[in-house]
Amino acid sequence: MSASAVEAAGIDVVRNPRARRCTLSLDSATGRARLVLPPRAALKPALVWAAGKAAWLAEQRALLPVARPFVPGTTITVADEVLTIVRDEGSRRALVRDGDRLLAAGPEETIGRRVEAWIKRRALDLLSAETQEYAALAKVTVASVAIGDARRRWGSCASTGVIRYSWRLMLAPGWVRRATVAHEVAHRVHMNHGPQFHALVADLYGRDPTPARVWLREHGAALHWVGRSS
Repeated sequence: MSASAVEAAGIDVVRNPRARRCTLSLDSATGRARLVLPPRAALKPALVWAAGKAAWLAEQRALLPVARPFVPGTTITVADEVLTIVRDEGSRRALVRDGDRLLAAGPEETIGRRVEAWIKRRALDLLSAETQEYAALAKVTVASVAIGDARRRWGSCASTGVIRYSWRLMLAPGWVRRATVAHEVAHRVHMNHGPQFHALVADLYGRDPTPARVWLREHGAALHWVGRSS
């Protein structure tokens, strides 16, 4: 299998110094396969082996969540509010909220990007406010809040005090989003996942955050397919 064929097959090749053997897995958030190799493993035989797993990969990809692009007629839940994207007349590029409708005028080919940008702006405002709320409870400071689209992390807290969230948390139930915020703010006190950290998360959140983590494990992959065409 050539490098171009590997790319066409959606396979990412990664060398892991701790790997003992070749393994193949599928990322449910992206639909790409991940071929992990030991540092000195020969690449060509590994690619041949991966090519032999094409049927298995096809079966796994068939189980992936359905892509839900941001197009007129699509209904999305943003911060627990159900909104329907509606095509509007005119050249206006800014989206307009009208009750339970999100009116999108302007070029139709840019609606998807504009809807995503609209959600990101709301995400920054809401997550910043919730972060400050929990930071006040924890008696800590947060340097800044940023929004990204990480595939494997819903949030992160740097030692500098910068907290970053996935904007896709806006698509999750509010109680799940707030549990994630409490988790990241608690890292301003404990930069680990020890017992004291988990106790602080529960204290800030006001209840057991375990159901929120379970929800993200079970439904988080589907959030990564919202706004995607394929």
